Amino acid sequence: MHVQYTERQAALKATAHELYQTIAGYEQQCEQENGLPAEAHAAVRKAVLESGLQAVNMPAEWGGAGLSILEQAIVQEELGRLTGALWDMVWRPANALRFCTPEQRERYLVPVIDGDRRDCYAVTEPGAGSDPQNLATTATAVDGGWRIDGEKWFVTVGDHADFIILLAAAGPERAPTLFLVDKDTPGVTMTRVPRFMHTFVYEHPEFTFTDVFVPAGNVLGGVGKGYDITRSWFTEERLMIAARTIGAAERALGLARDWAVGREQFGAPIASFQLVQAMLADSAVDVAVNRAYTHQVAWEADRSGTDRKSLHAKAAMAKLSASEASGRVIDRCVQIFGGRGYDRAYPVERLYRELRVDRIWEGTSEIQRLVVANELIKRGIDCLRLPHA
Repeated sequence: MHVQYTERQAALKATAHELYQTIAGYEQQCEQENGLPAEAHAAVRKAVLESGLQAVNMPAEWGGAGLSILEQAIVQEELGRLTGALWDMVWRPANALRFCTPEQRERYLVPVIDGDRRDCYAVTEPGAGSDPQNLATTATAVDGGWRIDGEKWFVTVGDHADFIILLAAAGPERAPTLFLVDKDTPGVTMTRVPRFMHTFVYEHPEFTFTDVFVPAGNVLGGVGKGYDITRSWFTEERLMIAARTIGAAERALGLARDWAVGREQFGAPIASFQLVQAMLADSAVDVAVNRAYTHQVAWEADRSGTDRKSLHAKAAMAKLSASEASGRVIDRCVQIFGGRGYDRAYPVERLYRELRVDRIWEGTSEIQRLVVANELIKRGIDCLRLPHA
């Protein structure tokens, strides 16, 4: 067993760190203006393309970076250090777009890989959150295609994207199906932009779809394949969330460590106080242990022959553990900073607000526990074991 970065992985980590440092220059502006102007988006797009880290989850032959799952996790860990969710400016097309037909690929996926278009994923509804099978959005077959009616919530990047990957119940059989819907299609309306606790460079608007016509050629992956495609996306995205939260926690810990060493109270650095030392030590453990497990699962995801159901449970464990651990770390770091930790000018305050959602989106912590428990009950404890040669 070799537990170390290869030369390629170390180079990717260094490149991602340089990109993080470049984009971090926009953090304060994003916080103060609740987003960034067009010229900032253009500058970041240029930096992303120069780094070669655009579309890390897409094959090189399509124009993506063509990284393995482990390599993606290494990159996402570095980008997760950014506040304002500026990591999302380093675009990763939805994994569902891998199922594009050749015609769809040229129209939708390739422009996204090149940074000329942006996609968003619309699954959640007022009555369908953790249970996506409770879909109310419908697709009715009509001449030449489908008529879509319904409502979608929390469509991340929905304000910036120009097309939507939409999940709907198709036909009288209510077959869960994904559709590619251009945002300027008549009947598509962005109805509300909620104000959330975090600052996010993009928004998470709500949409309504009224008599929206979608051509038959815009079905993604086939009628009835929507859940299967979405589940495969969850596995990878949950690993990327785990990686990003680890990066965020490590940044916060580094800032808290430096503050504790330099900040004096009662005639001594607060780092000399055992209660502060305990917070630093517990945070280091949370970061180190969760990085190791997330990298292990990402490595397993790249291995041929890996059991997909077991991997799904392991990704749930990684997301659950890392997101909750990062929440503990950032809470301690805010405490170490004291009053300054409550000031939005400090990264630890921004990370405190932003990391909270990682226990909610792409499956709540409670859903992750159900996934893991289901695997244990049905198939035993094999999901705890390392694979062997």
